Amino acid sequence: MIQSMTGFGKSECELQDKKLTLEIKALNGKQLDVNLRIPPLYKEKEIEIRQLIAAGLERGKVECCFYYELAGSAANSFINVPVVRDYYEKLHQLAGELGIETTEQTLCTVMRLPDSLVTEKPELPEEEWKQVRDCLLKAIDELNLFRRQEGRSLESDIRERVSIILEKLNSVEVHEKERIETIRERIGNSLSDFLKNSAIDENRLEQEIIFYLEKLDITEEKVRLLSHCNYFLDSMNESGPVGRKLGFISQEMGREINTLGSKANHSLIQKLVVEMKDELEKIKEQLLNVL
Repeated sequence: MIQSMTGFGKSECELQDKKLTLEIKALNGKQLDVNLRIPPLYKEKEIEIRQLIAAGLERGKVECCFYYELAGSAANSFINVPVVRDYYEKLHQLAGELGIETTEQTLCTVMRLPDSLVTEKPELPEEEWKQVRDCLLKAIDELNLFRRQEGRSLESDIRERVSIILEKLNSVEVHEKERIETIRERIGNSLSDFLKNSAIDENRLEQEIIFYLEKLDITEEKVRLLSHCNYFLDSMNESGPVGRKLGFISQEMGREINTLGSKANHSLIQKLVVEMKDELEKIKEQLLNVL
């Protein structure tokens, strides 16, 4: 069963001093392209986070964001009292020398000066990382569930369009007898006109006729197109990502349809070819979003 590359997953977990919300979304892309937005606390685990995403999602343009709300007692910044006191005393002294009165606003000014607040560098406890890792895996699982649901809709549409191509291919047979009679009549009329006025080499004439008939024969194209369509449908049942494989098969289908159109030499068959091309283009558009 095929999967879509588009998906969204969300997971939450309660940690010791914060609530973590993790969101991950994916769009179609030729390769895996991961954009991470993570707090500094989890930077040391960035490589492992990317590895987990790569293993779980395999392909697509992925954006993963971490959000958390700290508990009231979890602030990791504190006032650098010696620095603030030194700033304030010097400002008070300078204000006295300049004849300026110090007010409460002076302290607000001091608190905005460098090093007035000190932020501790947090360390990531191993137990917290295990919870975060499980939260990430849960979000990836939710995204993959979304992909499978979208994939069912894609699969239904693509199968229907391949069936239409097969129906059009079967319709070619209806016009094949008329096409052969038309070609035979055209060759006969041309030969009659030619033989009236020219001496010919019969061996050379026979070779040219055989060559001409081979150029117009579409049996191989029909057989190969049927084979490609069946292979395409079988490949959709494979497990794992099949988007690239289906893309390659659709290119082969296109080659046979194009050759069929160029050799058909029959207006109704060429109309069927145009309709097959239209369905194939719609299939290719859908395949851009298949994992």
